Amino acid sequence: MSRRSLPSREDAIMILATKRTRPARRPPPPAGRMLASTLKALDARFGQGPQALQARWREIVGEQIARRTEPVKVIKGRQGQPSTLEIRVDGPAAALIQHQAAEIVSRVNLFLGSGAIGRLRIVQGPLRPAAAAAAAPRPQVRRPAPLDAAREAELKRSLADAPDGPLKAALEELGRNILRKG
Repeated sequence: MSRRSLPSREDAIMILATKRTRPARRPPPPAGRMLASTLKALDARFGQGPQALQARWREIVGEQIARRTEPVKVIKGRQGQPSTLEIRVDGPAAALIQHQAAEIVSRVNLFLGSGAIGRLRIVQGPLRPAAAAAAAPRPQVRRPAPLDAAREAELKRSLADAPDGPLKAALEELGRNILRKG
């Protein structure tokens, strides 16, 4: 076995000038570019589901209806027909909701787009606790009115001898609450 000698400097320059080297590998395209077309096709085929409705159900149908209902699923219509929205209704309220079906469908179509929902399918059953809690009005927490300057100064004077710290802060807060109510 004979050893091959390395090419000279001139030979190396000639080889590099005439021979093509292997091109550098291109990095893969960003995943978002590939997924965008797929997601657009899926959205066109299946549309927005009940998750989009659940997030804003209270705004769409109003406080009273949202307390008694929750969207379950959107059933895609066949051959270009409008979809059907299935909602779960809490017990005896189903009859009331059935009378308001046309209004609910029109409100949902305002959100999803014209003609997206053609009819409403009502299923009786218990609402999920999260949906019922989200639909329930949250109590407004009112901050108490501040004490007038004279009462605040009197409270500070009465606690002047107490050492600074968490105990003094708690006593001031207790004193403010008592003076506000009294």
